[in-house]
Amino acid sequence: MESTKLGTWNYQNWREGAKCKDIDPSLFFPVGVTGDAEIQINEAKAFCTGCPVGELCLEFALRTNQEYGIWGGKDEEERRGIRRIRRQRRKLAQAS
Repeated sequence: MESTKLGTWNYQNWREGAKCKDIDPSLFFPVGVTGDAEIQINEAKAFCTGCPVGELCLEFALRTNQEYGIWGGKDEEERRGIRRIRRQRRKLAQAS
């Protein structure tokens, strides 16, 4: 298993196993969040389901602060929530 420490983690290598590597990336970058964009968001998330590198994709997005698009089946707001939870956990761990 590869290291997940930022300094040693090969964050580019995961893309080779991505289910989406040969499709148009615009699917994962809808314009807006309502109407047709909402449909596109749901399609992108569904496409991510079962991807063998979905967790690595999401981790890449979190560690590199990707603000736009669907990464690892999560949208921008979901990734913000994950970052918020991680910050809270770090603060609690430091306080202990």
